[in-house]
Amino acid sequence: MTPQKKLKKKIYYEQEVLNLTFTFIFLDMQPPLPPSLSYKAPGSFEETRYEKLHNVICESSSEGSILIAHEIAALIKEKQKNNQNCILGLATGSSPISVYRELVRLHKEEGLSFKNVISFNLDEYYPLAKEDVQSYHSFMYAQLFNHVDILPENIHIPDGEVALDEVRPFCIAYEEKIKAAGGIDLQILGIGRTGHIGFNEPGSHENSQTRTITLDHLTRFDAAPSFQGIENVPRKAITMGIQTILSAKRVLLMAWGTNKAEIIQKAIEGPISSMIPTTYLQLHKNTTLVLDQEAASELTRIKTPWLVGSCLWDEALRSKAIAWLCGVTGKSILKLTDEDYNQNGMSDLLASNGSAYDLNIEMFNRLQRSITGWPGGKPNSDDTYRPERAEPKKKRILLFSPHPDDDVISMGGTFDRLVEQGHEVHIAYQTSGNIAVSNQDARRFLEVTQDLLEVDNAYPKVAQLIKELEEYNPQLPATRGLCALKGSIRKRESLGATRYLGIPDEQVHFINLPFYETGLIDKKPLSQEDIDLTKQLIEKIKPHQIYAAGDLADPHGTHRVCLDVIFEALEQLKTKAYMKDCWVWLYRGAWHEWEIHEIEMAVPMSPDQVLRKRKAIFYHQSQKDGVMFQGNDHREFWIRAEERNAATAKKYKDMGLAEYAAIEAFKRYHFL
Repeated sequence: MTPQKKLKKKIYYEQEVLNLTFTFIFLDMQPPLPPSLSYKAPGSFEETRYEKLHNVICESSSEGSILIAHEIAALIKEKQKNNQNCILGLATGSSPISVYRELVRLHKEEGLSFKNVISFNLDEYYPLAKEDVQSYHSFMYAQLFNHVDILPENIHIPDGEVALDEVRPFCIAYEEKIKAAGGIDLQILGIGRTGHIGFNEPGSHENSQTRTITLDHLTRFDAAPSFQGIENVPRKAITMGIQTILSAKRVLLMAWGTNKAEIIQKAIEGPISSMIPTTYLQLHKNTTLVLDQEAASELTRIKTPWLVGSCLWDEALRSKAIAWLCGVTGKSILKLTDEDYNQNGMSDLLASNGSAYDLNIEMFNRLQRSITGWPGGKPNSDDTYRPERAEPKKKRILLFSPHPDDDVISMGGTFDRLVEQGHEVHIAYQTSGNIAVSNQDARRFLEVTQDLLEVDNAYPKVAQLIKELEEYNPQLPATRGLCALKGSIRKRESLGATRYLGIPDEQVHFINLPFYETGLIDKKPLSQEDIDLTKQLIEKIKPHQIYAAGDLADPHGTHRVCLDVIFEALEQLKTKAYMKDCWVWLYRGAWHEWEIHEIEMAVPMSPDQVLRKRKAIFYHQSQKDGVMFQGNDHREFWIRAEERNAATAKKYKDMGLAEYAAIEAFKRYHFL
């Protein structure tokens, strides 16, 4: 069964119920929610005094995308029955890609026709040619229009090539076309980190219509990787206005990942403000925000549910609440009092679980037991309260690294400790990481090679690659030769780091997952081939421990896809006998750390180990000094890694535990 079919089967019932709810909303009816949409049901909406926008929280972005696609499909079919056109407002960016993939699947496998669909896209960069691979015109045809039967004359996308003196008339005409079509029936939206919808940046007015706009620096910064640098990102765009969006009969906004959590909280719970344009949706009577769990994580009812109402106080929620209370009061765990609990919305926790003293001791012991200098388990010791098993003494360990430097950046100290303690450590680099090597670095390596091989037969190939670099067009896929060159640079840097930490070359594996190898930022969908390559390595090693990147906030999605590959591989392998002895630990990548209440294994690092980790990171020279994909953090990877590890150690100290120079943190994933 493919991952997609498995997902379909898993959420079929939930989707059927939610589509019914969506349809009622679309018809402007307000039935009572069916019993299955109580606060316990996945994907349900629990209204609180904090929330001003209707929202649905799904288990994953895949489930949310399928829900949205099926509501769109239901509307198209309903309009077809009545011999009416279906007017769709469409969005671009990474968020709706899975929605479009599901619509394409519905068309190809279930006969969904788009012949009655008239589409209007939200926006387009200006100036930018339609043929440019980064244009939203190219995006829409690549992701949707080339794969369905929509009529060409029914497709409307703002023109990034219109002459400057014709932009205003074009925008007025675009508005008139929407009105002439009868108005937008359903508008889908993403959300930017500035809170923009479409390209309506902070300061946009409620009455704004289709127009040109100057892009916020943060918006351009987020787009920089796709354009091979912020200097290549257009400074302006043509966008539908706020009034245009609010005129749609139905609005669905989607948001995925922890990067969107903060702005989603402000959009849903904050006041209406032109500085966060998404808040204007609070004025719309038929809007639903579809979120995954990460994007919803900052909502009050998710982050601090005890401030909303009564809670079911399981161990995880108790730990989360007590860690939060320490932060609010500025106290260590053992100094918290009954009064602290009562004054901060946690009186029912005391009532149901005993005194502050008992709760404090429970939390203190849990955190203390998470600390270990033996990440592979301590031999010949009682492991009742240790994070890892004592046996077997020497474990086979498989450390998955999405990019060729995530292993040392994210868990270099633990990596070093595992090798030092005699475990058989294997490193698996899931992708080549070639797109993160700059052309300047690639040329430097080539020219060194050229100096060495001027009289050798390899010289013509080097010369050819230099020519390809000189003719490189960032808007087209890189040639296979350049991808191979850049992948080789990262491979050799990785081997430098693993040799420094004492790993034999035969225990270093370069999987080069196919989904990554496009020569562009945009990747292919996850496939069974990616999963099979991962399964083969797991079956070969039969590990007692697997470490994987649990970071879901990677700016260009590679970490998330790599984690999905591992999870699906584990699902397909879990019946194997050796998997019963395999534990999976998740580390976080370069952008975030686990919250302290989530940490199940904390590995302290001495000052000397911090320096060894730094040196291992330095072997990745192509990722230093102006790295291409830094996310929203301008610090170099080694700096942010050290500061993050030191901050984790400080959190433990502030909560009353021992003081360490640095700590790397892990959370266990239970797949059996």
